[in-house]
Amino acid sequence: MISKFSPGLTTLVIGGGGYIGHFLVAQLVASGRNVTVLGRSAKPRYEVPLGAKYIAGDFAHKNLICNILNTQQEVIHLAYATVPNTSFENPLADLEQNLPATVQLFAEVARRGLKLVLVSSGGTVYGEALSLPISEEHPTKPISPYGVTKLTLESYAFLYAMTHNLRFTCVRPANAYGTGQRPFIGQGFIATAIASSIKGSAIKVFGQAGSVRDYLYVSDVASGIFHALENGKLSEIYNLGSEVGLSNMDVIEIMRPIMKDIDCDIKVEHLPKRGFDVSTNILNSQKLKSHTGWGPKVHFLDGLLTTRDWLWKHRHEF
Repeated sequence: MISKFSPGLTTLVIGGGGYIGHFLVAQLVASGRNVTVLGRSAKPRYEVPLGAKYIAGDFAHKNLICNILNTQQEVIHLAYATVPNTSFENPLADLEQNLPATVQLFAEVARRGLKLVLVSSGGTVYGEALSLPISEEHPTKPISPYGVTKLTLESYAFLYAMTHNLRFTCVRPANAYGTGQRPFIGQGFIATAIASSIKGSAIKVFGQAGSVRDYLYVSDVASGIFHALENGKLSEIYNLGSEVGLSNMDVIEIMRPIMKDIDCDIKVEHLPKRGFDVSTNILNSQKLKSHTGWGPKVHFLDGLLTTRDWLWKHRHEF
């Protein structure tokens, strides 16, 4: 439990117009912060909560980011230009679109003495698990360009902490799911599976059972990032997950009765396993819990039902 908030602070959320950002910004505003959201789109993909200011622009543009940082005390970096699928198809683009801008951000944040939370990837930086659940001390041997770039960004953050006194904390979240997640965008198995069932399409599973993942409801992901901002230690990495592993087929079997309740059948299409998919990823979040008091609030089935209801309501939009 957080002992106190930090009202009145100015906080920049880069990529705050995205899915996780929508929930995170709401929590930041509720804490009394003055929140600015920076996003590439003319309008954010998800509505920015009342009380936050939205600026359209690319954080790679030095003059823009410098002008914004001059009025900030905290920065949360959520933005990323690619997803694991697209990074595998074009690994060079993954580097070019994400690395230079973020390293420039580290330099400018360090120059101003601001506090930074870097949101990395708990699902890709570790690679194949040697032990479960995965702790922060687990070896990092990513098998996708996405994971390699994420890990490289973390390394640059540590470099700038040592050489330029960058004040940062790193969070490695598990797979977010929940209300508002858009299906068929290349990530987000649960939203795509539910939407496929609603549309009468087959759910694509790569391999016999699919990959095992650690799923965390989106508001709990946002809360974990918020707790890391408030109470996380500098230069520490925190896993953020449920510590429960479910295969794609496990998720589908849990889904069957709740989809049947709305007269939707489930069909499954098994496809060959993909080389860049880690077989099993379950995160140990005990350090985050110990250091910050964070804990998940939403049970998996409750989250599934809420997600199903939202997608059913918006079924004509996808």
